[in-house]
Amino acid sequence: MAADMRLPAPRKRSTNLPKEHGKHLVAPGDVITTDSGFMRGHGTYMDDEKLVASVAGVVERVNKLICVRPLKTRFNGEVGDVVVGRITEVQQKRWKVETNSRLDSVLLLSSVNLPGGELRRRSSEDELAMREYLQEGDLISAEVQSVFADGALSLHTRSLKYGKLGQGVLVQVSPSLIKRRKTHFHNLTCGASIILGNNGYVWIYPTPAEQNEEAGGFVTNTEPVPLSDREVISRLRNCILALSVHKMLLYDTSILYCYESAFHHQIKDILKPEIMEEIIEETRRRILEQEG
Repeated sequence: MAADMRLPAPRKRSTNLPKEHGKHLVAPGDVITTDSGFMRGHGTYMDDEKLVASVAGVVERVNKLICVRPLKTRFNGEVGDVVVGRITEVQQKRWKVETNSRLDSVLLLSSVNLPGGELRRRSSEDELAMREYLQEGDLISAEVQSVFADGALSLHTRSLKYGKLGQGVLVQVSPSLIKRRKTHFHNLTCGASIILGNNGYVWIYPTPAEQNEEAGGFVTNTEPVPLSDREVISRLRNCILALSVHKMLLYDTSILYCYESAFHHQIKDILKPEIMEEIIEETRRRILEQEG
């Protein structure tokens, strides 16, 4: 069995650095400004009439308000955000969901579609059958319905595009790399579909032939996935990880360009540093051409 051996070598610095590198980066304790005319925002504090950073990140200024956006952070959800999460606990009339935020999110029994799409009050029979709908370990896609006072998120799956996820691959990236778009559900032309959760969880799965509206989002397809589809999903996974390593924003266009740039490489080679840099350079060039 052949093994891939590598000797340590100096890393080549990329010449096309992302726009982030032109911004004002600070570490905790760095003085941002001594001008008393500015207001203190998130990630800052006052010390001897100086505005000081309390986190490592990028300084952002809106009129007179200065805040620091952390480079690495947990997901801070907003109403309307699409999330991918995992059920961690079944409680009375609710499920606890892990969504990469500081606190577990909550999915109420009243916030899910009943099988068959019935519209009625939830009964004690529904409460007893909660584990038949969703149980510990199940992955779901949902939308943030509201944010509690302590910062915990309340989710809902009252749409056929949300619900229990079936066969696919979960990739975890930083929430700051997910670009906010009108839709976070994409059927890519390469033959697979992705859900780009605002919380940094990306779900890659075979594009379904049809949506079963009677299932209410609880029935998953367990048919074997063809080898060709598994290869597309594996290649997409490695492309998303490559984009994440190079801190590039993830959205349908950047992922598709990266997939096309990596197409002539073997799937296992995409994450080799020198090949990854070549793929990312080509992806950046195509994105710049499109924007220009």
